[in-house]
Amino acid sequence: MHIRPATPGDIAAVADIYDAIHTTEEQGLSTIGWIRGVYPTRQTAEASLARGDLFVAEADGQVVGAAIINQQQVDVYQGAPWQYPAPDEQVMVLHTLVIHPQAAGHGYGTQFVAFYEAYARAHGCPFLRMDTNARNTAARSLYKKLGYAEIGIVPCVFNGIDGVQLVLLEKCLA
Repeated sequence: MHIRPATPGDIAAVADIYDAIHTTEEQGLSTIGWIRGVYPTRQTAEASLARGDLFVAEADGQVVGAAIINQQQVDVYQGAPWQYPAPDEQVMVLHTLVIHPQAAGHGYGTQFVAFYEAYARAHGCPFLRMDTNARNTAARSLYKKLGYAEIGIVPCVFNGIDGVQLVLLEKCLA
C-alpha cells in the first residue's frame, strides 16, 4: 500500500468509498454513525483537497482508503480533559479515516495510522488527536490496539449529525 496526497482525480474514488461505507451501514453490516448525504460526502473530500490535507491510500493501483490530516482541532476538543495539554502548533489531528469495505482486513487502517504518526513527527507534532463515534466499536478497538487513549466522550452535534457521542482519543509520540 502507498499513501500520498490526493489529487483532483482521486475525488470520485474517495466519494465511492464514502458511499460504500454508507451502504454497509444502511444494510446493518457496520456501525459507524454517519448519515448518507450529511457526512461524509463528496463535498467533504473536495473541501479537504482544496485545503491540501486529503491523503489517499493505493493498493494495486486502486484507491482503497483516505483520510484528512491537519492541525485543525474540532470545536468539541476545547475544554476536553486531554492527558497531554499541548500548544496547538504541536498537535496533529486525523479526521475521517476510511477504508473501502471491499479492502477491509488487509491492515490498511493500521498502515494509514502509521503514516499519520510519521507525518505528525515530520511536522514537529508529537501530540496526536482524533475522534470517532462511540457507536464505531471497530475503530475504537483499532485505535486502542495502536496505543490511543480514550480521554472522554462528548455528546454533540457533529458534522451535522445530531445525538453523536463523540469519543476523543489521543497519543503522545514522545
